[in-house]
Amino acid sequence: MPKTVSLRDDYDAPTLRRLARRCRDVRQSGRLLALACVYDGMSRADAARAGGMDRQTLRDWAHRFNTEGPEGLKDRKPPRSRRLNAAQLAELAEIVETGPDLAADGVMRWRRIDLQRVIEDRFGVRYHERTISKLLTALGYSHMSGRPRHPAQNAEVIEAFKKTSGNPSQPT
Repeated sequence: MPKTVSLRDDYDAPTLRRLARRCRDVRQSGRLLALACVYDGMSRADAARAGGMDRQTLRDWAHRFNTEGPEGLKDRKPPRSRRLNAAQLAELAEIVETGPDLAADGVMRWRRIDLQRVIEDRFGVRYHERTISKLLTALGYSHMSGRPRHPAQNAEVIEAFKKTSGNPSQPT
């Protein structure tokens, strides 16, 4: 006969069922209900089947419940570390702020694909284009950009081309 899981004494089956009803996380409530079955005296295999998991998984959740209580039954996302460190991110911000050099970079303004190439060349880190957008957002930049200007643009010609309006019309 399979051995039952030992659980902490400060909870019981009705308390766990009540917590499962109030819980907004479906996975956590399923785990609470499986542990409530254990409190009711079910075997580990039957309680795991009722909770939709394997016996070993139920045992692992029981250990987390014993140490952390009901909050320990929530899913945890592992902390993701950035592939660029703080100094590299600051350098990337400087690159974006100064803009590209037409002679060196071959572009008039930065696009994600261009920054992707620059990051790979300078830092040896390969990012997807979408992740470049996330990096730029984290650095405080938006996807909006000013209209690019041609390097041979003449300011006097632009001023001469602008239309000037006459006196504003008077109300009638």
